[in-house]
Amino acid sequence: MGNDTRRGMVLGLIGIICFSLTLPATSIAVPYFGETIVGLGRTVIAAIVVGTIFIIKKQSIPNKRQFISLLIVAIGAVLAFPLLTTFAMKTLPVSHGAIELALLPLATAGFAMWRGGERPSKRYWIASIMGAVTVLAYAVYLGVGQLQKGDIALIAAVVILGLSYAEGGKLSKELGSWQVIAWAILIGAPFFIIPVSFSISVHMLQAPIEAWISLFYLGVVSQFLAYVAWYGGMSLGGIARVGQIQYLQPFIMIAFSVLFLGESITWLSIGLAIIVVMCVIIGKNAPVVKG
Repeated sequence: MGNDTRRGMVLGLIGIICFSLTLPATSIAVPYFGETIVGLGRTVIAAIVVGTIFIIKKQSIPNKRQFISLLIVAIGAVLAFPLLTTFAMKTLPVSHGAIELALLPLATAGFAMWRGGERPSKRYWIASIMGAVTVLAYAVYLGVGQLQKGDIALIAAVVILGLSYAEGGKLSKELGSWQVIAWAILIGAPFFIIPVSFSISVHMLQAPIEAWISLFYLGVVSQFLAYVAWYGGMSLGGIARVGQIQYLQPFIMIAFSVLFLGESITWLSIGLAIIVVMCVIIGKNAPVVKG
């Protein structure tokens, strides 16, 4: 394994660890700041960081075609995913969300095939259905016979972010790895300033230090720096090799839910996480047919 590959693997692991802290940080911040501040305010925070970097580096403006792709990335990674996960974390434990978000690599792979003009094979669809059924059965079981609104939000988040990841991965070949999420942040942030401003309250000043740390973690790390590490790792070590690290994410997220939130983890949760990850591995490695 060469130096670039090793560096890529390390950066990829750092990115996944950072992403794995997103749901725990959201769960901590939401009770004190509310859905709008946590869901949209993180982008405003990230935009300040990104804007400063762009001014220093004097980045060129994307063209019209690239801008349309950036809108897709912004809708998924900057708007829908933060809002949907913030809503879900009001009622669901992080360990629950970790299992549902484990389907994200599979959704990303499916959209990447579609955007690349390829048709997924039967094996991909079988693995996808098995993984989805496992997640839905688990959600219904924990919901005492019914699917909760938080589950629906997380499943929608997986689908929308999968499209956003696939679009961003394709566009990163033109704009560069971290520039894609950076431009998406700058595109989305101006639309969020007004709702975020109206949601600010003096009562938020009484929030404990862990809530403030969580909020700024979401803005600076989850929304931006984690993407820098993740895309940078894939560019150095290769998308296929570094992408395998995603399989660790649900287990790291479950571990963080125990460490920071004191959640209790059952063998059922661990077993179902393993099943879902196996479905993802089978589905992602399935052959494709050119359309």
